[in-house]
Amino acid sequence: MTSESTRPVVLAIQNDPTTPAALVGEWLEEDGLRVDVVGACFGDVVPTEVPAGVHAVLSLGGAMGANDDDIAPWLVDERSLLADAVARDIPVLGLCLGGQLLAKATGGVVELGPVTEIGVTLVQRTVDGLLDEITSQAIPVRGGDIPAPQWHQDHITTLPDAAVLLMTNDACRVQAFRLGDTAYGLQMHPEVTPEIFASWADVADEALERSGRDAREASAEVSAAEPDVIAAWRPVTRAWGELVWKRSGISVPSSP
Repeated sequence: MTSESTRPVVLAIQNDPTTPAALVGEWLEEDGLRVDVVGACFGDVVPTEVPAGVHAVLSLGGAMGANDDDIAPWLVDERSLLADAVARDIPVLGLCLGGQLLAKATGGVVELGPVTEIGVTLVQRTVDGLLDEITSQAIPVRGGDIPAPQWHQDHITTLPDAAVLLMTNDACRVQAFRLGDTAYGLQMHPEVTPEIFASWADVADEALERSGRDAREASAEVSAAEPDVIAAWRPVTRAWGELVWKRSGISVPSSP
């Protein structure tokens, strides 16, 4: 067993009570990482720089938008934290809102998109995505299609200058991107369980209304796709976890 003092620490920023690290947190723990949660939505202070002893940052989703500083004032500090991590080449993983915050923090633009994605969509890797050491690990369900749970109406309409597009689809061009060698933004929710998604569907919000989707139908989609989603995204998450280990400078414990 790896002791607490010899495990890399991932600082997870929780932006919404209904959007925990869930499956992604579990998969990172499987990789031997320690996930420490800052409950920004519960009043915890978000650091503006990556604290000493933290080896990676995980920025989670939320019902607010990346520009909604009036609704969630901590987003200002969270964007500073993400920009600091990128500048220092500290691994970052942003999920949905977290990916949008990563883009905005580093010069990108996030706006209301023409299409609202709710339920399970299919995304495809770009050539760069096929070659990337993290996104290349995703296992498609058929051909090049990768299942992705989604709940968003905002899109990253302009990527930061240095960003590399890794995944896309016809509804939303930016589905995944990389900054430098260690920062990744995803538009989807690989962390979500069917139970969490169903809890979102129980509350009518602007994105759901705008999508025109039936909430129960979208929930059933996510539930049916769960095995394929786990098969696709667990290897991606664990590959990012391995990157965190490498960058941490902590020796990976040998198997007993």
